[in-house]
Amino acid sequence: MSKTVLITGASKGFGKAWAEAFLAKGYKVAATARNVETLQDLQEKYGDSVLALTLDVDKREESLAVVQKVHQHFGSIDILINNAGYALTGAIEETNEQEARAQFETNFFGTLWLTQAVLPIMREQKSGHIIQVSSILGLATLPTMGLYNASKFALEGLSETLATEVKGFGIHVTLVEPNGYASNIWHTGINTKSNPVYDGVKKAFSESETSFGEVDATAPALIKLAETENPPLRLLLGKVALPFVKHNYEQRLKVWEEWNDVSVEAHG
Repeated sequence: MSKTVLITGASKGFGKAWAEAFLAKGYKVAATARNVETLQDLQEKYGDSVLALTLDVDKREESLAVVQKVHQHFGSIDILINNAGYALTGAIEETNEQEARAQFETNFFGTLWLTQAVLPIMREQKSGHIIQVSSILGLATLPTMGLYNASKFALEGLSETLATEVKGFGIHVTLVEPNGYASNIWHTGINTKSNPVYDGVKKAFSESETSFGEVDATAPALIKLAETENPPLRLLLGKVALPFVKHNYEQRLKVWEEWNDVSVEAHG
């Protein structure tokens, strides 16, 4: 009996590549997008194995309704991949309230609503795997990505906690941490209104050496993750990810150790 995967943000990028990879492996896939017409090619190729649904993850009631439709249609939801998201680019001082709230509505709260909706189903099944698409920028930051960084840091805390809460129900949680990929997220994101005082910071960042991965190359990793009996809490994707995170954490530990005497004295 093939498993059912629910993937949000499946119109392009990671979501589209992963949806097709799971379908090619014989999984049943519920694929969501704000514009369901972007999923027509999957429907034509894979027929009844695909359930294409319109979903704006910012809308909680819509998210809950979609999960129920998927469960009723396929009879189970074995894997949830919370992939929908976008990148807000700009300095923190430049970011207005609407931009900041919108970034969290999609990247954090959208993921929360879908996660909450599938948990009763997975608990009843006594099995399930929730895969949260985070970023290496949820583990260490880059300039001019402050609100995006923050939304992913929030997702990290939520998901790490969730893993401890649902382990006893047979539910696994994994944070997927890609480094930079040549995906649509950088073309469909939003830029803040520029303040020239940050031009130097932006110029230095834009000129920094960057190696972008290929989106399609991630599909085998997601299949392997889904089919692993004991999946990890975090899976880094790309050759840049581990060196980047390792360097940042080594620097943190060095500073914490240098200040440890002060820390201990502060205990009382």
